[in-house]
Amino acid sequence: MGDAPRDQLGVGMVGYSFMGAAHSQAWRTAPRFFDLPLRIDMRVVAGRSADGVRAAAERLGWQDSTTDWRTLLERDDVELVDVCTPGNTHAEIAVAALDAGKHVLCEKPLANTVAEAEQMAAAAERAAERGVLAMVGFTYRRVPAIRLARELVADGRIGEVRHVRAQYLQDWLTDPAAPLSWRLDKDKAGSGALGDIGAHVVDLAQFVTGESLVGVSGLLETFVRERPVAASSSGLSGQAGEGTGEVTVDDAALFFGRLSGGGLASFEATRFAAGRKNAIRLEINGSRGSLAFDFEDMNVLHFFDDGEDARTAGFRRIVVTEPDHPYIAAWWPPGHGLGYEHGFTHQVVDLVEDLAAARQPRPSFADGLAVQRVLDAVERSWQQGSGWVELS
Repeated sequence: MGDAPRDQLGVGMVGYSFMGAAHSQAWRTAPRFFDLPLRIDMRVVAGRSADGVRAAAERLGWQDSTTDWRTLLERDDVELVDVCTPGNTHAEIAVAALDAGKHVLCEKPLANTVAEAEQMAAAAERAAERGVLAMVGFTYRRVPAIRLARELVADGRIGEVRHVRAQYLQDWLTDPAAPLSWRLDKDKAGSGALGDIGAHVVDLAQFVTGESLVGVSGLLETFVRERPVAASSSGLSGQAGEGTGEVTVDDAALFFGRLSGGGLASFEATRFAAGRKNAIRLEINGSRGSLAFDFEDMNVLHFFDDGEDARTAGFRRIVVTEPDHPYIAAWWPPGHGLGYEHGFTHQVVDLVEDLAAARQPRPSFADGLAVQRVLDAVERSWQQGSGWVELS
């Protein structure tokens, strides 16, 4: 296979389920709405089932399919490897791809352990010296309202950050008859709600405030310790088969911490919040004002300016759909909201622009490692009776 043209980015993806479908939609859509500096070529998707991956390639828009992800590293027409597999495979695939000279986009959390994340960050640092770049997919950074919140904090509109309250609430496991999946297996997932969704709000808190967590104390709980074995699965749901198996991850995580600027932060991640489907809630209180966001109303950011006249002061509801708002100019007329999938499209846009400029994409693998260290500290705190754990 010949080399791809210099203005073209040949993409190979590993994994084609929930995240693979979301990433595929983004690779297809980004060049149709944004003026990208590189032409995206969706070359090949890899998966374990020959029939399944062949059908996925046809359905999701990939030219070719394979059951061996290693063949992506041998193809001259693949310049970037997109890793959409369970966490226990991230390190092997990403490190091999970087060492083979392929750019990498890897889903979050970066790895299952700090040791694996350190290995990946080191590989990314080595690769960057050769112009080979890597990014971790904390997609909610690309929600326009979240990006606006970061800009307001950076501009000093809420002053010194004093409090962060961050929640990620889902309910897809409230039924004890919901079957097992790889997300409930510590060997494959690393952790449960803590890593799967807690990682997102840790990243968002640090991203929006521009600060890092310097210490944490945490508590984990598993409410349903045994579930039916799955006969089949699709996305987050599945059909129960015969027999049961052990749940080896947490169902919920609660932890608090201190930010590098001295502010306090509290976090909650659960898949047992009945009625909450994908409630990512972030509130930041500063010395001059506050910001509040809920992903279940994702096109809105609430902003409070403490300097306003007390008679009329209150939270301002900002509908983040104006052309001047982040990413919005490429989409619809004002007031015509975006959805879940748009964050993945914006992720592709930012990544492609960074690759074309030979600029380090963010969040980097080093950023992903920083989040992994927070998750590890929470788990160690819980194991030690919820004591305080410092982060270096």
